[in-house]
Amino acid sequence: MSNQHLSPLRVPLVSESRTLGQLTEEICAPMERAPTWKWWAAFAIAVSVLGTGAGIVAYQVGTGIGVWGLNKTIGWAFDITNFVFWVGIGHAGTLISAILFLFRQKWRTSINRAAEAMTLFAVMCAALFPVIHMGRPWLAFWVLPYPNTRGSLWVNFRSPLLWDVFAISTYFTVSAVFWYVGLIPDLATVRDRLKAGVKKAVFKVLSLGWTGSHRTWSRYETVYLLLAGLATPLVLSVHTIVSMDFATSVIPGWHTTIFPPYFVAGAVFSGFAMVLTLMIITRVVLGYEHLITIRHLENMTKVIIVTGGLVSLAYATEFFIAWYSGNPYERFAFMNRAFGPYAWAYWIMVTCNVVSPHLFWFKRIRTSPAAIFALSLVINVGMWFERFVIIVTSLHRDFLPSSWSMYTPTMVEVGTFIGTFGLFFTLFLLFVRVLPIISIGEVKSVLGFARSEPGHGDAHPPARPAAAHEAPTEDASGRHTPPLAIATRKDVPV
Repeated sequence: MSNQHLSPLRVPLVSESRTLGQLTEEICAPMERAPTWKWWAAFAIAVSVLGTGAGIVAYQVGTGIGVWGLNKTIGWAFDITNFVFWVGIGHAGTLISAILFLFRQKWRTSINRAAEAMTLFAVMCAALFPVIHMGRPWLAFWVLPYPNTRGSLWVNFRSPLLWDVFAISTYFTVSAVFWYVGLIPDLATVRDRLKAGVKKAVFKVLSLGWTGSHRTWSRYETVYLLLAGLATPLVLSVHTIVSMDFATSVIPGWHTTIFPPYFVAGAVFSGFAMVLTLMIITRVVLGYEHLITIRHLENMTKVIIVTGGLVSLAYATEFFIAWYSGNPYERFAFMNRAFGPYAWAYWIMVTCNVVSPHLFWFKRIRTSPAAIFALSLVINVGMWFERFVIIVTSLHRDFLPSSWSMYTPTMVEVGTFIGTFGLFFTLFLLFVRVLPIISIGEVKSVLGFARSEPGHGDAHPPARPAAAHEAPTEDASGRHTPPLAIATRKDVPV
């Protein structure tokens, strides 16, 4: 494959020439070789942060959530902020896997596996905060509508908080099934590479008897397509329902119909930023620059430009509607956000989410991994502050000035939030060691994209198109030979 010709119009999705066997070796290498000291160092840091967070959670469960900085006015703050933040982070995985798959975007093949795993880990982190906020996490199963002996104590189906339970659990289940189904061909590849032992037996069970036959691939692609169609509405519905936690209330700053599309755009915005953060690190540490190319990074920055523009439009629309409505409470809520005690948080949000994404309009920036990495971190910070601003600034000054209050997070709340990053990166690092981080089968399917073998089309001069009046000729054997077909676009190597 060393003499391949590149298309002058398209950029290959695998930037270096590789055989199918070489691709398999490179993607399976992190699983089969001993972990490096860099991996051990990162894993030790992640586990340490996770352990610290677990200790803090145990302390607040044993003591009570009075150790948080909440008060009578501000009953929601850091916990719900972090919940919405992590749910948003998990949106990019399903969008990359399902929606881009349905639109036949081939560039997703190198990043979809890691993005799907990121979705599952982010939802796990998000689920911790409502459970902790219950105060008695061992009774968390009470939110499930199952037959019980508690009499009239029953879940409120009209509450958006119960809708969250159904939305998040459904999203996690479908995403996990979608991720696992996509793994099956690669699990079989790993199974066939292993020697007899416990590990081979485990992969043999997980691969579900995959044979790689034409019938197996046909049924697999059908199931994958159906799951993609099933997962696509969840990308829109989950954060829509999360937004209804606020939109169905009567609190100024929350009671607005723009929240569902606003939250969905923000979720995709922050999710792609986190995918960029992880993929840039992964491509350098594992040496996957030829698999996760600059084109992949550039395409994701273009998605960020679009969703960042939608988020900016939502910010402007909120202020316009607050003024246009003539409601003094709505006007005060938004003026308080921009110029009140928490104005510093609001302007950090605006700077990170409105100003910084426009730097990606410059090709030099959106093709520089260092610049993309820095801006992805900035966007993640900005999206966390967006949730903080929406929740805290709308609550701390409500209808009665006598109940106005301020909120300051305690070290317990900060430690819990940092601990979820420890959980997230611990799971991601284990995923890199245990499973293929890139879809082997899907990357092989795009290996020839924008490449042509020498001798296939361009090594020979194109045939002379037949004139319309030419009749079939007769060869030496007496058989009629049809006129030469006119070359079509498919005959041109790309």
